[in-house]
Amino acid sequence: MLKEHKESLLGVDIGGSHITASLIDMTEARVVSKSYSREKVKDNGVPEEILDVWRNCIKRSIELGGINGSNVKMGIAMPGPFDYERGISLITGMNKLESLYKTDIRTYLSTKLAIPKENIIFRNDAEAFLHGEAHCGAAKRVSTALGITLGTGVGSAIHTAGTTLDANLGISPFKEGIVEDYLSTRWFVSRYRELTGKEIADAKPVFDLAASKNPLALGIVGDFITNLSEFLYNFSIRERPGAIVIGGNIAKAYPLYLDQVNANLVKLGIDVPVVPSALGEDAAMLGMAYYLNGNRPEENATLPSKEITSLDIH
Repeated sequence: MLKEHKESLLGVDIGGSHITASLIDMTEARVVSKSYSREKVKDNGVPEEILDVWRNCIKRSIELGGINGSNVKMGIAMPGPFDYERGISLITGMNKLESLYKTDIRTYLSTKLAIPKENIIFRNDAEAFLHGEAHCGAAKRVSTALGITLGTGVGSAIHTAGTTLDANLGISPFKEGIVEDYLSTRWFVSRYRELTGKEIADAKPVFDLAASKNPLALGIVGDFITNLSEFLYNFSIRERPGAIVIGGNIAKAYPLYLDQVNANLVKLGIDVPVVPSALGEDAAMLGMAYYLNGNRPEENATLPSKEITSLDIH
């Protein structure tokens, strides 16, 4: 049961194609299943199409939980770029949620849901994801962990000494572009189109074909493994973490690539386990609940260098 207190904790995870919301039971570190609400989002829709889905999903979670919105503390895991202090979207040039550029999300949700502005906080989604995994998931037994979320974009974060920070490496230079050009959904879509002339919506068809031993799909996944191995090598070489946790929609296909990524890293001298998320889509919501409970990053904490180099992995 949700612990009775003055303010209920609501975790919200917003991605380019979905929103998930749930009350969080901090006594058992889990989502309250009866309050769970999830909706698909039209990532390139006009503002009203996106915001209406967000409002309705959150409202449904509050109603299912049987609580009063005015007593809710809501933590929202949001992809960047975003002004997390002011609650204003700065997403542009990312092929997702761009119609919300410079929209005051905090004011909109506060007005529509009757939740006090001061009760709504935002954090980077990869940061929230790793914060949840570090406190009650795949990284809870290590002092330093790295996290990466693979989906519409690429999120990255570092957890050390109880503090989790957004590393913001998705837009870092990598190969002939940036990291997201080689590890996100759009890479799979672009690569499949390049090789077949056909369109797909996401990476799932490629992984489905690879699972059935389709040679073309196996080649695409092989290229992805090389890209991911190079990125994780650069990400971890400076930190020497106890674990690297992978999340996001692309992580759901981890049986098709994670063993080889681990083998590549060992070959390169990085004997650190790369593991799938233990909490799945609940990780970011649980991470936000820990932020709401006062476990916030230190203001003077520092981020790693964003220099990414290429390696020749054979």
